[in-house]
Amino acid sequence: MRTYDFTPLYRSAIGFDRLAHLFDEAARADAQPSYPPYNIELVGEDKYRITMAVAGFDRSELEIETERDQLKIVGRKQKDETKRTFLHRGIASRDFEHRFQLADHVKVVGAKLDNGLLNIELVRVIPESLKPRKIEIGGDNVQLLQTEAA
Repeated sequence: MRTYDFTPLYRSAIGFDRLAHLFDEAARADAQPSYPPYNIELVGEDKYRITMAVAGFDRSELEIETERDQLKIVGRKQKDETKRTFLHRGIASRDFEHRFQLADHVKVVGAKLDNGLLNIELVRVIPESLKPRKIEIGGDNVQLLQTEAA
């Protein structure tokens, strides 16, 4: 396993300790489960979609939760009381829990289950207070000239 030294970054940047933590988490994410398979799409400039293949799961067996900057998707399959004899079993029906780290200001805006695919829509909404703005250089006071969209 590789380790990275972020000391040069700390000399000239402030507040990037969270970035170092994210790199450490990503290095440990090799154990991230591959079931169920999923895609992450860039749909628009600030719009994203996670598509997860959850064939065999009902809406009542899926749970989507966000807490701070983390998205958690859980699938808990209800036990089938019917005794079955499979000659070949290629469709997995096991429980899963998958976590995604969300960037600042990325919010989940919706989810839908369609033909065995769970689509989760995300959007980045940057608050007005964080968007770039021009400041007039004056005498003793500083005035806000205009706010520009990021």
